[in-house]
Amino acid sequence: ERLKKVELMQENVVIPRLQNIEACYTSTFERYKSGVEEHMQIKEDVSLIKQVVLDHSEKLKKIS
Repeated sequence: ERLKKVELMQENVVIPRLQNIEACYTSTFERYKSGVEEHMQIKEDVSLIKQVVLDHSEKLKKIS
């Protein structure tokens, strides 16, 4: 009888809650994953812009 109660508790309470927690973590992971990819692209873009600005600054120094 006690084992049956434990099984029912797992089936009706514990497992649904675990599934809900898993769903929350999974959706959060997907949001962060896309954010990280976007962040990395922005870092690359800024790096390129910095290099172009440095190159242009050097060219402007030479002609002035």
